[in-house]
Amino acid sequence: MQVFQVLSLTLLSVMAANAQVFVSGKCPKPAVQENFDATQYLGTWYEITKLPTIFQKGECGTATYSDKSPGVVGVLNRELLADGTINSIVGSAKATDPTVPAKLEVSFFEGSPPGDYWVLSTDYTGHALVFGCSQFGSVSAQFSWILSREPTMPEETLADLQGILASAGVKVDKMVATDQDLALCAAMEQ
Repeated sequence: MQVFQVLSLTLLSVMAANAQVFVSGKCPKPAVQENFDATQYLGTWYEITKLPTIFQKGECGTATYSDKSPGVVGVLNRELLADGTINSIVGSAKATDPTVPAKLEVSFFEGSPPGDYWVLSTDYTGHALVFGCSQFGSVSAQFSWILSREPTMPEETLADLQGILASAGVKVDKMVATDQDLALCAAMEQ
């Protein structure tokens, strides 16, 4: 048990040093999108804002979802790094309970534990609000993304989505905007 505690503390220290958002207490359990339809969710989404993570360091972030197999969504996340290279990762997502299809788990590496990918709100054509959380003893690491089908989002929509997160206990003041400037992000189209 002592080795596990040391490894957990080491992991938490690395994550904290990389601006991951930690909260004392249990992961929130916000309500998810009712009657979520993964088929309508497929396609490309632009990252508008997010809680900082240890695994995303770039700008121009996009997530492209595809129909991988029955009940499984293919995931392709891409971002432009500061040195001009494109970082991408491929994974898959699936609902753990078919009666709650908006609560998905996403995996990127064989053998690694999946992470929560809960769709809290989407209209399928304009916005999506995603939340995830990992529990580490008495501390939770929160993840959240506000996505749009376009590289921009109306301020009113952004404020509404942040309000949903805040009411669930998510630290929206820690969210950071993703630069989706057309000139900067043109490199993503090459």
